[in-house]
Amino acid sequence: MIIENAANSTEAVKGKVGIIGLGFVGLPLAMAFIKKGFTVVGIDLDPLKINAINEGRSYVQDIENEELDAAMATSRWFVSTEYTAIMGVDTIILCVPTPLSATHGPDLSYLTDACTRLYPLLRHGQLIIVESSTYPGTTREVVKPLLEKGGLQTGQSLFIAYSPERIDPGNRDNTLTGIPKVVSGVTPQCLARIEKLYSQLFDHVVSVSTTEAAETTKLLENSFRFINISFMNEFADICEKLNVNIWEVIEAAASKPYGYSPFYPGPGIGGHCIPIDPLYLQWKAEQFGITSKFIQLSQQINDAMPASIVTKLQLALPEGKALADARIIVYGVTYKKNIADPRESAAIAILDVLQQSGADISYHDPYVSSVRLADGTRLDSIALTEEELEQADCILISTDHTVMPVQHIADHSKLILDTRHVFTKNIGKARIIRLGDGTSAY
Repeated sequence: MIIENAANSTEAVKGKVGIIGLGFVGLPLAMAFIKKGFTVVGIDLDPLKINAINEGRSYVQDIENEELDAAMATSRWFVSTEYTAIMGVDTIILCVPTPLSATHGPDLSYLTDACTRLYPLLRHGQLIIVESSTYPGTTREVVKPLLEKGGLQTGQSLFIAYSPERIDPGNRDNTLTGIPKVVSGVTPQCLARIEKLYSQLFDHVVSVSTTEAAETTKLLENSFRFINISFMNEFADICEKLNVNIWEVIEAAASKPYGYSPFYPGPGIGGHCIPIDPLYLQWKAEQFGITSKFIQLSQQINDAMPASIVTKLQLALPEGKALADARIIVYGVTYKKNIADPRESAAIAILDVLQQSGADISYHDPYVSSVRLADGTRLDSIALTEEELEQADCILISTDHTVMPVQHIADHSKLILDTRHVFTKNIGKARIIRLGDGTSAY
């Protein structure tokens, strides 16, 4: 059963919250608690993050330096690399990474390490909330036994809950506390505790019956996007063969007021969640002898996109021009526009393929000063001068940052391969090839 709770329906009881992991999830969550009057202790094992916070320098794009200064001025914000600093808090929230292993399975090492460090410090009556994305059963089967090693019993002397993070980096339209918050508990008593706490922070709290249901909710959300974006990448190839413009088709289809949600093709799916969470679900399903054919196929399509884009680039070069003799500039190396996060970015994979092809490669990104390729090669962002653009054989648009100097690029480039539909019409002197544009001729 799903119940919605309004934040103003619960009597406010301010307390002391500990947050483990001060990354793109933990730091905004800490700031939200402080603004609501809570005292917050933040823990991160990276001393560089702790030093930055103490100096008022934000490393999370959605948090301004002024917010850190304001939080520190309240005298209710403390940070440390030592877990002992959270002793005595009422609630501890785990916001640690859950990446993929080398074999594309779940890597829970950060989560299990946090629980192992934590359990000797727990006291009677504390609430522990896991926010990290993970497979169904993690909270009950992995987290609970580790936290109970100190002798506390879940639902009686210890309360364990799960609430999947719904952070959308760079999205200024949906605030953290305005996005409905899914919550669950290992026992009914655990659920009641997290409902009471999060109803003081979030506008709407959506309760589900089990931690497994909440864990699966996050995987469904991101698998839905993973599958649909991968399908649109495949559909873009179909439209090119049919000489049909996919962008026109999407715009027309989006006019339907029901039964359709627009998704868009691109160079591949990156980021901290969408290309990873579905594989957590796939891994768990395989434990029961089940294979998600949709996820499996979507992964194949997504993994093939960088090489496919490079093939389009080779075909777009002037006749007789080999990729190994070409100078290529990639615009944008982050996984989505207007953020500074290159994790799992398709642009990095494209640069890897281009390098393996022998091309002379460089990139420009206003948010990322340097990147490392798969072989360890470091690339530094170049300036998009007239000379750089004019000397390049092609500029490949991988990320459509709002600040992109569109006209400048069009005026001084020979060839543009646009994977994001930025150049909706021909401008300047450049020849423009668009992904999924059936009217583009190679």
